[in-house]
Amino acid sequence: MSGRVVHFEVPFDDGDRARGFYEEAFGWRTMEMPEMGYTIVMTGPGDDSGPSEAGFINGGMLSRAQAATSGPVLVVDVDSIETALEKIGGLGGSTVVGRTPVGDMGFAAYFTDPEGNVVGLWETAR
Repeated sequence: MSGRVVHFEVPFDDGDRARGFYEEAFGWRTMEMPEMGYTIVMTGPGDDSGPSEAGFINGGMLSRAQAATSGPVLVVDVDSIETALEKIGGLGGSTVVGRTPVGDMGFAAYFTDPEGNVVGLWETAR
């Protein structure tokens, strides 16, 4: 398991307002994906395959009603979501949303840590 933070998600009540805020405040680029109810967020230089410069991670925005939590979520890369969730459960965490396909790109899941924080997991499709 790599354990790297590879993505983030920011929930919103008003998508246009949220996109505009982060675009203006930080120069982030956003790309709406209406068919998925999701907005891709690019925080620095890069393309569809991801950031092209070290130190940047990209993320997404989605409606608060679709989100796993009411606040921002960090997403951690793992080799196997199922293995990670089993280990997390043994350490006092609990699964919020199990392994879920994300198009043909990979799989996502969400868990709570022992402090009650929601964190995401990402497993790249092989």
